[in-house]
This record gives sequence, C-alpha cells and structure tokens, in this order.
Amino acid sequence: MAWGAAAILVFMVALTVYAACRSPGKRRGTPTMLLLIGGGLVFPGVVLIALLGYGWNAGDEQAPRRGESNVFRVEVRAHQWWWEIIYPEADNGPLYAVNQIHVPAGRPVYVTVTSSDVIHSFWVPRLGGKIDAIPGRSNTIRLMASEPGTYDGVCAEFCGIGHAHMPLNVRAHDEAGLAQALAGLSTVRAVP
Repeated sequence: MAWGAAAILVFMVALTVYAACRSPGKRRGTPTMLLLIGGGLVFPGVVLIALLGYGWNAGDEQAPRRGESNVFRVEVRAHQWWWEIIYPEADNGPLYAVNQIHVPAGRPVYVTVTSSDVIHSFWVPRLGGKIDAIPGRSNTIRLMASEPGTYDGVCAEFCGIGHAHMPLNVRAHDEAGLAQALAGLSTVRAVP
C-alpha cells in the first residue's frame, strides 16, 4: 500500500512541476482537460482500486476460515494493563498465562479477544493485523507464525495511564517446544 501511495504522490508532484514550470506560450497547446481527468482522476483511481483489491485479500487472510482443520485456539482477555492468556483446549483443562502467548509455528492460530474493562486493541505487527478487545464482545483473528521465534505485540488503543506498559509477546514453537512451554503454564487463573 505504501508503494501505491508513493506512486500517486510522485505522479501528482510531477504533474504539479510540469504545470508550474511551463512557459505561458506552451500552456495554450496542452489539453488541460486531459491532464485533469487523466492525471487527477484516472491514474489515482486505478491505483486506489488496485490497493482496494489488495487490501480485500489481506483482510481475508486474517479472518477465521470455515472448516479449517488443525487450528490452535487461544483466548486473550485484556485488562488494565495486562493480558490474560487462556488455552481452553489444553489436555488437562484450561491453562493460563500473563502477557505471553505460546503457539505452534506453521499452524493457524485463532485468537479470540475480549476485554474485562475498557476497549483495548490486540496487535502483533509481524503476524498480521489488529483487532479490538471490547467488553462484552468476543472478536477472533487468524494469525500464523511461519517459523519459530518471538513476535512482540502491544495494545494499540489508548486504554488509560498504564497503556504504554501493556506489552505482549507471542512465542512460536515447533511441536516439541510447544508441548514443553504449555507444560510450564498454570491451571489456576492468572493474575499479574
């Protein structure tokens, strides 16, 4: 999207320089309507439609898919100013963590987000878009870490004086590493 916006900007600046630097005698021979319609409407319109198509597909990548198998599910409850992580489908009942999510690498992860107090916004930039955590409502986003590693996240919605101190990280593991990480979590509801 940045490249599309840059193309429009460069083209508009070039048209402005062209119009400003021509001598008055040459201005009469240029079809003004062609510059206005072609440069001011058609070119930006084509680029914006292409960006809309790209954005539409990118948005679909983060939506949960019907019938998708082998999905890892995590619930995230936002609090002022920490994240409660719940693994509802763990083998021995739900597991809990604070500010750190363990997921399998190379597998889709459905993160269901809600809030216990005010509106927060769950965002892990390297894994995809963001989604709001709203009290009384559950929103789900599909993420997938292509390789093992640590991915930093934040609350992207101002939620009070402690907002800047609400970090989150997602740790993607291979299957053995995930089992080991989950074995170290608590079966008691988390409190920071």
